[in-house]
Amino acid sequence: MCERCGWAGPEQIYFEYHDTEWGVPEYDSRALYEKLILDGFQAGLSWITILKKREGFRAAFQGFDPYVIATWTEADVTRLLSDSGIVRHRGKIEAAISNAKAWIKIEETQGFSNFLWSYVDHKPLQPNRATLRDVPAQTELSVTISKDLKKAGFKFCGPTIVYAFMQAVGMVNDHVVTCPRHAPLTSG
Repeated sequence: MCERCGWAGPEQIYFEYHDTEWGVPEYDSRALYEKLILDGFQAGLSWITILKKREGFRAAFQGFDPYVIATWTEADVTRLLSDSGIVRHRGKIEAAISNAKAWIKIEETQGFSNFLWSYVDHKPLQPNRATLRDVPAQTELSVTISKDLKKAGFKFCGPTIVYAFMQAVGMVNDHVVTCPRHAPLTSG
């Protein structure tokens, strides 16, 4: 029997995200920055909240261009704190700015995508989880990546956020084996 992963639903936006984005390998450095920032904003909230505000975030954060965001000042933080289209949290907004600066350093030395994907030998991990109960909230690898991101200057990137990010960008295929999306993503 093939059923979507149990977390996907009941809203259509969740079905679409699960069926077309979640777990699909993403190698674009800018897109990886966006997803990491959104996962950081999700901390303490449900992912559906972020999904529903994602277009608002994209508009407010100018397409998540790290080169633009890295130049932002307190005036930009104030502007974003009044934007109802996003999650208004000073610490997370300030982290997005400092993370843009950290992203630029990594991007210009080794490539942010290369930096992240090197942890999994540039191909998705395939743990073949039987049920959602088998999916961990974090792993030793997400702890390592989190520590390395923090050393590089990133914030709001703890091991649980990093593991959710790894799942979302396809670094690990955590679609359960009975999900119709599992098999197509096993070839990476």
